Amino acid sequence: MELKEYQEDKIERLKEEINELLESQENRVIILKAPTGSGKTVMVAETLKRLVKKREDRKELAFIWIAPRMLHGQSKDKLDNYYENDRTLECVSVDDLQDGMIQENEILFLNWESLNKKNNILMIDNELDKNLTRIVEKTKDEGREIILVIDESHHTAKTETARRLINDISPKITLEVSATPHLVINDPNFTPRIVEVEFSKVIEEGMIKKEVLINPGLDKEKTKGGADSLVIKAALDKKAELLAGLKAEKSKVNPLILIQLPDKKAGVLDRKEEIVKKLETEFKVTEANGKLAIWLSEEKTPNLANIEKEDSEVEVLLFKQAIALGWDCPRAAILVLFRDWKSIEFSIQTIGRIMRMPDFYHYGNEALNKGYVFTNLSDISIQEGIAKDYITVFEAKRNDKIYKNVDLQSIHIMRQREKTRLSGQFSEIFLEVATKNKLHNEIDLKAKAVTEIMVDGKIQKIDQIIDHVYKAGVLKVKQEEVEIQYLFELFIRENCKPYAPADSSGRIRTAIYKFFEKKIKIKDETQIQKIILSDENMEKVKRNIAEAKDAYKKAVVDVEEEANVEKYRWNVPEIISYNSNYKETKMNKSIITPFYAKTQSKPEQEFIKLLEKSENVVWWFKNGETEIKYFAVLWEDEFGKKHGFYVDFIFQMKDGTIGIFDTKSGRTAQGDAKQKAEALAKYIKEENKRGKHLVGGLIIQKDDIWRYNDSENYSFDENNLDQDWKFLKL
Repeated sequence: MELKEYQEDKIERLKEEINELLESQENRVIILKAPTGSGKTVMVAETLKRLVKKREDRKELAFIWIAPRMLHGQSKDKLDNYYENDRTLECVSVDDLQDGMIQENEILFLNWESLNKKNNILMIDNELDKNLTRIVEKTKDEGREIILVIDESHHTAKTETARRLINDISPKITLEVSATPHLVINDPNFTPRIVEVEFSKVIEEGMIKKEVLINPGLDKEKTKGGADSLVIKAALDKKAELLAGLKAEKSKVNPLILIQLPDKKAGVLDRKEEIVKKLETEFKVTEANGKLAIWLSEEKTPNLANIEKEDSEVEVLLFKQAIALGWDCPRAAILVLFRDWKSIEFSIQTIGRIMRMPDFYHYGNEALNKGYVFTNLSDISIQEGIAKDYITVFEAKRNDKIYKNVDLQSIHIMRQREKTRLSGQFSEIFLEVATKNKLHNEIDLKAKAVTEIMVDGKIQKIDQIIDHVYKAGVLKVKQEEVEIQYLFELFIRENCKPYAPADSSGRIRTAIYKFFEKKIKIKDETQIQKIILSDENMEKVKRNIAEAKDAYKKAVVDVEEEANVEKYRWNVPEIISYNSNYKETKMNKSIITPFYAKTQSKPEQEFIKLLEKSENVVWWFKNGETEIKYFAVLWEDEFGKKHGFYVDFIFQMKDGTIGIFDTKSGRTAQGDAKQKAEALAKYIKEENKRGKHLVGGLIIQKDDIWRYNDSENYSFDENNLDQDWKFLKL
């Protein structure tokens, strides 16, 4: 598995924090706060792997992993699979324990519900001859430090039983893992370390969807049935649309609809039979034709076994709350909710089941990068702040009665990480370079690395230690594996330059191992490290790495940067979705109606007033940022790096002229405003040569008068606006 950039960063942070806390005299707590869909289990699995691998301090570590409900079993399966190749750690249940203790580098998986406190002894259900207290004691008696992982810790944080259990285990380190953590162990004398995965980074890396839409286009649906039929039909229509889009993207994913039934209540009709019948009679979705699966505590259909496969024929899954925790099915794209009350409270946990991207990257078709919720409710509340930023509850549309395509040339900057870190291509490039140079013939396989230790050294001049150390002799000492590993990693790190070592060392390491395996037929990593670290071979390998980096630079980094600037014809988006942080404001000339706004600067507010008052303005559009649906002009900073300039306002006048203006005031009219202003001026000039009728630039308000600068040689002096600053006449 190739780790995402944010995962690699947080794994290293976690490892460093835990190693530091292991040196403390007290038991400590660390929290991994990571959004649903970010790969929490993978990050913890890799962290534990790096913690135990070739420790220099020779500490012996044992692990207990506790999770609510049946999540511990799912986690055990995932980690078993993750460690399948190198078996760095062993995943065990109570029945697997040898000598009634947790062995070094073993993870014991338990769930909260299986633990009962009887006579101050933590009993494990159905294992009367075994108890956790004794297991912990025997493990510690062997000199092992215990690290406790509490998965989905927010489910247990408020229970006194949980706190007592952790106190009795008394782990050296408690690692709480949750999207919404609530501290289980609260030590007033110690603030827990927190490693947080930013929500925006998870979206940016294509792990989860960009946003979730609620009831999009529901007003266009037609059905003979009631509200339930309406939302089911809307969900099925959206599924068909997504399936067509995925096929166009060459993806095999068959998007899945999740229908969450309300919990059964005494005296209230159970909706399950009703919904199953409706799916069959109105939509031809049944268990018999393979399109329907059911996951209820009292009923589970056989086709659940393969439901998580990307091309499973199951189109609809009926479930209740039980499925929500820990279930991972990236092809789930649409959630249908039926509730028998007036409103529904959304949280990230609620929509977590449809947040994952099935192919772990964002598609060219933006509709495939969103999650969809269809519900028969009119009132929706948002529970958590993070959900407020993510869940879309408002939708505004372009007023096509007055809008005609403007077809402005716009750009979108594609991310290019390869400039700062080596990508997967480096491995193939190194293999090509080393093969061409016949490195496999030059390597001395008998040479081994040794440590040279100075014998009887003397400092001849105390103020010039480096240059004047007298050595009577050198003692050669055989290196231990831990030392070899350490020196090899230093060698790799040193040879990463100019690329970031944290992101690139793994690429070089993999490239070397791959070369030795293919060309020299050696797979043992320690043997490879010993060979490379020898004086006879080190410079030869270093030379080939340097040449491979040069080849990588030419093949990847120096590829014409324009290839990363996508050019396209831009028009005002037909539909824009907004989350609950936006508020509706009455505007008459906004081409997007209704007009939703969050926080606006004073110049933006005043400019909107000007546009609204002007009899010459037909419509105006408040532009957004970063996304491809918004208009941008290409500009370069002082270092030559390319960016998108997302100009604040685009508007059309009665004579067809298009205005493109960016509001500024004071300091914001200085700094990089020069590069942006000149790029916009150049853009307008070139487009007008092609037959467009554009006007625009950076615009400021001074003494209630609006002036703009459209010069290709921009300057700003607040006390002297005579030169190049024109009066805007609307």
